[in-house]
Amino acid sequence: MITMEQGRYPSQLLEKAVHEFAKLPGIGRKTALRLVLHLLRKDPSEVEALTVSLSKLRNEIHHCRICHNLSDQEVCSICSNPERDREVICVVENIRDVMALESTHQYKGLYHVLGGVLSPMEGIGPGDLTINSLIERVNTGDIREVILALAATMEGDTTGFYIYRKLNGLPVKLTTLARGVAIGDELEYTDEITLGRSILNRTPYESGLKNQ
Repeated sequence: MITMEQGRYPSQLLEKAVHEFAKLPGIGRKTALRLVLHLLRKDPSEVEALTVSLSKLRNEIHHCRICHNLSDQEVCSICSNPERDREVICVVENIRDVMALESTHQYKGLYHVLGGVLSPMEGIGPGDLTINSLIERVNTGDIREVILALAATMEGDTTGFYIYRKLNGLPVKLTTLARGVAIGDELEYTDEITLGRSILNRTPYESGLKNQ
C-alpha cells in the first residue's frame, strides 16, 4: 500500500508545514504529518491561538538578567520573590533543571542557569556559558553558599570542577547534590522525592574531590 509519506503531497502548503514540524527534536516526518493533519481538523480559532502563542513565545520571552532563567519580565519571578533565600545560589545546566528542582518544593534559594555544560568535543567552552555572570554574583559578597546541581556526567563534573576552581578562595561555601542522583542521570528525569532529598542532604563539594 502506498502512503502519502511515500508518495507526493497533494498540497505544497501541506508539504511545507510537514517540513517545518519535522525540524522539531524527536519529530519525524510521519509524526509531523499527523500533527499537521490534526491541526487541519481543528477549528481555525484554535489554530490561530496556537500561532499567536508561539509568536509571543519567540518574540516576547526574556532571559532573566540575574539568573538567566526564562521569564516574561526582565527579572524572573524567582529572583524577584522577597521570600526566597537570597544568600544561596543553585547552579544548574538549563531551564528544565530549574523546573525539576522547583517541583520538589524543597529548595527556597535562587538559581543560576549556565545554559549548558563544558564540552570540548562539541566546542562548548567557558565563554559559551554564563560562568562569568555567576562569578560576578558571588563577588558581590552577598552569597554564602553556591550549590552545584549539575548532572553526574563527565561534562557535568568537568563544569563543576571548573566553577570550583574559579570560586576557590572566595568566602563562599561550595556544595553539591547528594549522590541520590545516579551517575549519568539528568536532573529533569530524576523523580521528585530523590531530587528533593539530594538537595536537602547536599554535601561539601571538596568532599567529593577527596573521594575521587
